[in-house]
Amino acid sequence: MSTETEKQEMLIVTGMSGAGRSTVANALEDLGWYVVDNLPPQMLRPLVELVGRAGTSLPKIAAVVDIRGRDFFGDFQELVQALRSGTQVRVIFLEARDDVLVRRFEAVRRPHPLQGEGTILDGISAERTRLAVVRESCDIVIDTSDLNIHQLATTITERFAAENAAGLHLTVMSFGFKYGLPTDVDMVADARFLPNPFWIPELRPHTGLDPEVSEYVLGQDGAREFITSYAAAVKPVLAGYQRENKRHATIAIGCTGGKHRSVAMARELAGLLQEFPGVAVSLKHRDLGRE
Repeated sequence: MSTETEKQEMLIVTGMSGAGRSTVANALEDLGWYVVDNLPPQMLRPLVELVGRAGTSLPKIAAVVDIRGRDFFGDFQELVQALRSGTQVRVIFLEARDDVLVRRFEAVRRPHPLQGEGTILDGISAERTRLAVVRESCDIVIDTSDLNIHQLATTITERFAAENAAGLHLTVMSFGFKYGLPTDVDMVADARFLPNPFWIPELRPHTGLDPEVSEYVLGQDGAREFITSYAAAVKPVLAGYQRENKRHATIAIGCTGGKHRSVAMARELAGLLQEFPGVAVSLKHRDLGRE
């Protein structure tokens, strides 16, 4: 295989209808990817062949495929595996909660492609069932439930703009268990074993970004020991991700509300992990400001 072919990359962007495929396509295009939207699934193989003949003139190409390509999703894993034999292929899966998808369809006053004579929720349920095998075999899962179009575009930009600088782009995320577990993460840690600053009146209005809260959290018995041990435990995992060409990963640390303990602990963990070779670390606080 030539050096030019080895440099070529292909993204398949798919997922739930209404989860933001068009926004992702626009963001990728702004980053220099050649984007083919609403590509008939049967054209994926010819597209890869075209990219191969184009050489370095089309080094990065993204194909947006949706549920209307029903035959494609039946043999999705086999097709992706066949494509990977000749080029670097990754699959992005976009999803969102049912209630969010319903609101988005109602806002644009359009039916879900699979609802038929039923409701929007019926269509969403049918789509989730049909896409289950696709989600299991994808490389990147992004939950867009709490993202507007600008935030989703920023997420894509942050993920793909940093790829040339590191073998693995790692997001360390704080969150609150009361708002639900994040769905687009690889590892989850629990900071609720530490005393909650919420019950200290002078600390309650502050967050884990403030020195007084951070010092309190990290000063508790077991806090720094946990972070140090956790960073050491994930080090071989991150190295393995790089060997397996997994270029994106997310570690989430939760507390009750995602305001104090998880924020302070996530910041400390991110500081340790950014020292790992070949890893670019970004920090995200999912639920900060929700209270």
